[in-house]
Amino acid sequence: MPNPLKPEKSVVTTCAYCGVGCGFKAETRAGKIVRMTPWKEGKANHGHSCIKGRFAYDYYIAPDRVRMPLIRASIEDPWKPVSWQEAFDYAASEFRRIQTKYGVKSVGAVSSSRCTNEEIFLVQKFARAVLGNNNIDNCARICHSPTQFGLTNTIGAGAASQHFDSILQADVIMVVGVNPTEGHPVFGSLMKRRIRQGAKLIVIDPRKTETVESAHCKADVHLAIRPGTNVAILDSIAHVVVREQLYNEEFVRARCEVNEFENWKALVGSDKYAPEVIGPLAGVDPADIRKAARMYAGGPNSAIYYGLGVTEHSQGSTGVMCLGNLGLSCGMLGREGVGVNPLRGQGNVQGGSCLGSWPHVFSGYRFVTDYATRSSFEAEWGVTLDAEPGLRLPNMLDAAVAGSFKGMYIMGEDPVQSDPNQHHVIAAMKNMECVVLHDLFLNETSKYAHIFFPGSSSLEKDGTFTNAERRVSRVRKVIEPLAGLQDWEITVKLMNAMGYNVTYNNPGEVLDEIARLSPNYRGISFALIDRVGSAQWPCNEDAPEGTEVLHIGKFPRANGLGAFMLTEYVPTAERTNDKYPLLLTTGRILSQYNVGTQTRRTPNSMWHPEDVLEINEQDAMSRGVSDGDWVKLSSRFGEIELRTKISERVNPGVVYTTFHHAKSKANAVTSDLSDWATNCPEYKVTAVDVVRTNGPAADSSHEAEKPRIEELEPAECA
Repeated sequence: MPNPLKPEKSVVTTCAYCGVGCGFKAETRAGKIVRMTPWKEGKANHGHSCIKGRFAYDYYIAPDRVRMPLIRASIEDPWKPVSWQEAFDYAASEFRRIQTKYGVKSVGAVSSSRCTNEEIFLVQKFARAVLGNNNIDNCARICHSPTQFGLTNTIGAGAASQHFDSILQADVIMVVGVNPTEGHPVFGSLMKRRIRQGAKLIVIDPRKTETVESAHCKADVHLAIRPGTNVAILDSIAHVVVREQLYNEEFVRARCEVNEFENWKALVGSDKYAPEVIGPLAGVDPADIRKAARMYAGGPNSAIYYGLGVTEHSQGSTGVMCLGNLGLSCGMLGREGVGVNPLRGQGNVQGGSCLGSWPHVFSGYRFVTDYATRSSFEAEWGVTLDAEPGLRLPNMLDAAVAGSFKGMYIMGEDPVQSDPNQHHVIAAMKNMECVVLHDLFLNETSKYAHIFFPGSSSLEKDGTFTNAERRVSRVRKVIEPLAGLQDWEITVKLMNAMGYNVTYNNPGEVLDEIARLSPNYRGISFALIDRVGSAQWPCNEDAPEGTEVLHIGKFPRANGLGAFMLTEYVPTAERTNDKYPLLLTTGRILSQYNVGTQTRRTPNSMWHPEDVLEINEQDAMSRGVSDGDWVKLSSRFGEIELRTKISERVNPGVVYTTFHHAKSKANAVTSDLSDWATNCPEYKVTAVDVVRTNGPAADSSHEAEKPRIEELEPAECA
């Protein structure tokens, strides 16, 4: 009898979970996936993997997977299964009706970093060329838009300066606001390998994570800062660099704008940023600030890796500029073993940033206000484009509440669960007349949608992802799409239904269009990736197979020089008081992925069946809370109930939770404060209180509900 699990064939593809972008062989039998095997030739992972990529793949056959288009006239009505063509026609007629009644800019679109590069590009093209406005956003904004702003202003490129393997030549590793062990496990393992070889480790994080201390590594310095004090602590480290003259003057004089360096020195060198002033503010020992500064500046090769603990703050962009300034001042850029490197949370956050999914830029980070740039896109697309920047998602939601924004196309996102101030998001959704949701499953946002396009998983389509090291890798179709269409095809058919006639035979042709319009992707094609395995941008005539290390010899700024930006610390408006005396910060766990749409439907939930609230023993005792008790977590914006986990990982005055389970509703308590430059939400600082309760009266998660779908025959996937 044949083994039912023995693979018949395999396809090399790219994991769609975190920003490492591991290569895998997806092995199938009888049209079903039976095993995911790490690909030894994958340049991002070299045959290694984590429990998400290795085991959390069978969500694609979850029983609640939607496999047919659904429509309804009102969110109070049950869903009605229809044919693809009826769904496209209905969506097109609704968008046109809304634009006729409320204006061209009354609708917009949102894509996801779970989408391929080609899909992200098509959704922004849909907004600009079909809807006729720049109302376009992507979840890359709510995690790493400060990276783009901060690094572009300092070192010229809003992306990692190094490839992952560069860390094996680092002598000092500074990890800021990220826990690679949980969020980027394969890279985290590589980092620990280097630490075991003797590299020194500095960690700046409110929590004592596995990166701080585990069986495999221990930080030489851990600055367990008070949430919201990132900029203060980084300016204080810079203060020591300046006052003790630890900066690399030769590098600065040769490769940076010297006048700006002198202005920066004057700011961070002032007494107000001395460790003895900032230490008590941030809750750390001033001596440890000095130790961290000396260690980083001393190198000789020092590398910075950071994550959402830097970006998701009201001063997120300022924090990123602090890191850029630090790298420039000590000459830690432009060679192996150094760099300033964002660790992207999702598999294609970098692609979401690169490919025009923000309202002020086209692909390649070129402004919609620039006539020459706009003209090149108009020539390619055959339409006149709007010269005015559009709305980000928070602005769309505000406008919806105000009554002027009425329709949205959402691909692969669940803003009701993932965006801050959930009550405001729901109010906005309820006030729209046509919400088109394009996803695998009915979710929190689908409760307020009028049209549902059943999407395809990353296992059911072709395209590319761009990982956290700028590496563009192939996503290859392993099985046929269960709903009949790949995601890129769905967007193209919606464009056609709205009267914009465009034809692509495959997503490789979309990538070719991206290459024509995006300088950093100029040389990237399916053919190149199939030949060399993957390619890091910029990939062009000067670097025909890509670029591993940026900033060698010059920075990609107009004058080729690095720029120091002034980074004054401004405290967040989200403050503790007698009513809300604790600070909540949020993060990820190894076994789950973001809002859990995929991983919650796999055996990985055995390891993390619910989100819990970590609380220090001192804070728990003062509230009469024991380990495992239910508590009410309340803020100025809302309240939720969670079980507690008493932990030494958080300091007194700080609590922590994850956001993987819909029933937890973590974003019902987060504020709507955001980064001053990019609107990236301030998820990492929320004033809260904790009170013991008897637990929730009933499970109100969407998983406990049965969506109302009329008992009709499944529609044809035509």
